[in-house]
Amino acid sequence: MHFMQSLQQAWADHDSLVCVGLDPEPAKFPAHLKGRPDAVFEFCRDIVDATADVVCAYKPQIAHFAALRAEDALERLIAHIHEKHPAVPVILDAKRGDIGSTAQHYVSEAFDRFKADAVTLNPYMGRDSAQPFLDRADKGVILLCRTSNPGGADFQALDCGGQPLYLRVAETIARDWNANGNCALVTGATWPEELGKVRAVVGDMPLLVPGIGAQGGDVEAVLRHGRSANGTGLMISSSRAILYAGNGEDFAQAARKAAIELRDTINACR
Repeated sequence: MHFMQSLQQAWADHDSLVCVGLDPEPAKFPAHLKGRPDAVFEFCRDIVDATADVVCAYKPQIAHFAALRAEDALERLIAHIHEKHPAVPVILDAKRGDIGSTAQHYVSEAFDRFKADAVTLNPYMGRDSAQPFLDRADKGVILLCRTSNPGGADFQALDCGGQPLYLRVAETIARDWNANGNCALVTGATWPEELGKVRAVVGDMPLLVPGIGAQGGDVEAVLRHGRSANGTGLMISSSRAILYAGNGEDFAQAARKAAIELRDTINACR
């Protein structure tokens, strides 16, 4: 199924805009998993199995796996999600961006090796760096726009012909890059008013919204400024607040409780 169709179906079926970021940090794992040879996979699998019916997407961060030499665990994790929870799309958080044959290899990495449903990209090198991804019409292409980190404004807020660069990025992607209807944008929860400006420019295009939870983003402000006309349009991402909600053998149930609490908080605001 097309990524956008899967996402819309998950929004509806699970009544949820919650995207769980899968960022494994073994030092934070429960004691019973520490030192186990397959702890990364087991931890993430158990989180997924406990939360799959209350989320709209999963977002594994590739660096968290690669730094642990756990790319095989990432492959198996995505395969597990597709097999056991096929209604939930997987976004590979890779923030790739390059040209020519390198871009083609990044496409193969994301969609053929890891079999993700969508991938995050950095659009800074321009359309030809994104085109090989855009051509995969069934896959989601989620491009950085106004990121949640404090330094994001260093370049994203620069004046660009009377409007900030991040709005020029949003406008260009919505107008020129989205011929296959497979684009989305990363817009941080820490800048809700700017998120609203992006929404005004891109219409109902989905927005991936990091920054809720540990980074302090405000759910009500995100919904007020960022939801689409039908009350969806957002993938509100939370990682640490859900993954590490508990540190005992019941860690997965604690994660489920945290995901449900976030889902219900979001739904109360839309």
